[in-house]
Amino acid sequence: MTTKMFSDYGMVLVLIVLCIFFSFLTLNEQTPQDSDAIAGLIERVTTEFNKSDIILVVGAVNTGSEPFAEVLGEELEGEGFSNVRVVVGIPRDLRLALDDIRAKGGVLAAIATTGDVPKWLVIELMPEKYPEFSGCKMLAPKSYMWPVFLKRSNLLAIVDRIVVIAVIAIGMTMVIITAGIDLSVGSLIALSAVIGTLLMKKMGGLQAPGWVVLIGFLVGILSCGIVGGLGGFVVARFKVAPFITTLGIMMMARGLAFMITGGFSIYQVPKALPWLGQGRSLGTPNTVILLVVLYVAAHIFMAHTRMGRYIYAVGGNEEAARLSGVPVKRVIVFVYVINSLAAGLGGCIQASQLNTGTPSIGVMYELYVIAAVVVGGTSLSGGCGRILGTLIGAFIISVIQNGMNLLGIESYTQQIVLGAVILGAVLLDKVRSAGAVPAFLSRKNKVLD
Repeated sequence: MTTKMFSDYGMVLVLIVLCIFFSFLTLNEQTPQDSDAIAGLIERVTTEFNKSDIILVVGAVNTGSEPFAEVLGEELEGEGFSNVRVVVGIPRDLRLALDDIRAKGGVLAAIATTGDVPKWLVIELMPEKYPEFSGCKMLAPKSYMWPVFLKRSNLLAIVDRIVVIAVIAIGMTMVIITAGIDLSVGSLIALSAVIGTLLMKKMGGLQAPGWVVLIGFLVGILSCGIVGGLGGFVVARFKVAPFITTLGIMMMARGLAFMITGGFSIYQVPKALPWLGQGRSLGTPNTVILLVVLYVAAHIFMAHTRMGRYIYAVGGNEEAARLSGVPVKRVIVFVYVINSLAAGLGGCIQASQLNTGTPSIGVMYELYVIAAVVVGGTSLSGGCGRILGTLIGAFIISVIQNGMNLLGIESYTQQIVLGAVILGAVLLDKVRSAGAVPAFLSRKNKVLD
């Protein structure tokens, strides 16, 4: 029972443990920068100071405190404070503002800010360098301890990172369940993006209506489906190894993407293009909604349809499936077409996120997609795997990358860790295939003997 529970829920537990681990390592002091924090400072200022008092509102450039300071300054001016001065920049800018106030004989009443600004050296040395401002109060929202990993913006970044990989992993799961592999998906991402955006440019460019974007997406996706169908036909009809077939498709698709564009990115695309990759509906990113819909549909398809059962049957034992009346060749072509269509959709999402089509996108994506599928529990030997497990695998890969980025780990070390994770997932697959750890170890010993 324990083995079955680990097999069914092991990856979920791994994901939970990773989230707890990175949450603990990224626990840090956080200062609110939202509208509630602004409202709290406004209330303090209106209660404690006169409308004629000199108040500096300070923000660090290119940080969350920059828009915070700008909005707070506007709100205070709207409340009738006539001597509010907004300073957005670096410590030197604040020092110049303090020197200017002192030169004019003014008395600084307060500095209102957030983030790391209170830690600036110029503020810490104010009692020594600016004794005339000894009555100045430092106003900042009350800080609290919270993991950087669990911040809303970071969680959205994790989801945004996996969208393209997770969408393509749906098709790759079906391919690997049939004991196949597809190395062409990264190149198909680029092919779909350049075909779709080039068509959009030809049909009106910047001034094209929204339906042109839909047409471009459909053409790009269907083009990839045709290419994938060709690869699937070669694998099914001529029994060519999927690795070699899709390797050839990968090179052809990438070359075709560069040939179509001449090696340049495609700009002058419709203004509606970013809607899919960057837009929101009901406060939720459109990519997240699309991901949920696709995974629910794929889960239902694999678990409750005849074709889904055929896919598992072909991967479990191709000859037995053929003798049972399963159209093996049709199933193999089908999964490669679905995988290529998913790659085409991934290319559309990527083009929408970047607001351009470029032939160089999608490099190495096939490896991340395969890693997500394997880590999610799909057996490379075929016949075993779950769509929802693949989604968990994609999250595991993304969480590991995101956590290491937050910890400042260099890219080379990240590659080592991700490689170790993939090897561990493959070994776990072998353990599951053997039925238990003792059986796996005993089998290994027999091989060595």
